[in-house]
Amino acid sequence: MADYDDPENTIIMTLKDGDVVIKLLPDVAPKHVERMKELARAGKYDNVAFHRVIDGFMAQTGDVQHANMENNYAPGRAGTGGSDLPDLPAEFSKVPHARGSLGAARSANPNSANSQFFINFKDNDFLNGQYTVYGQVISGMAHVDNIAKGEPPANPDRMIKVVVAADA
Repeated sequence: MADYDDPENTIIMTLKDGDVVIKLLPDVAPKHVERMKELARAGKYDNVAFHRVIDGFMAQTGDVQHANMENNYAPGRAGTGGSDLPDLPAEFSKVPHARGSLGAARSANPNSANSQFFINFKDNDFLNGQYTVYGQVISGMAHVDNIAKGEPPANPDRMIKVVVAADA
């Protein structure tokens, strides 16, 4: 296992091309960080599709209810569900939506984030202060860049496995 500064707050997301390592930001968005770790540890993110991937913008995934490609996959509903846990309150901060940042996906209600998230392909400053940022890709961003594009993609890629580095 690689050495991580804070393995308890590091996520390893395995994609088709390799591992993406995400440093979580518990000091910025503690509730979102805890939710991601809880769902990862329960295996809920494994095999979940990237259901909305916009070239030059972001890749969205995390619908554990409708987008698990190995268990009751519903492509037409992917992106409409969450987990069986309650929604999270917004944890807005001054952390920018920079390339590789992890943002909480939500509905129009700022306090509706649950399990879905997106990874920014580029700096998306227009999102600053409107969506919770709770992580940053520290390695493997080239693998994120290779995720199949589309809304939804014709042949979506998936998170093969998602683990907390402390458990790897």
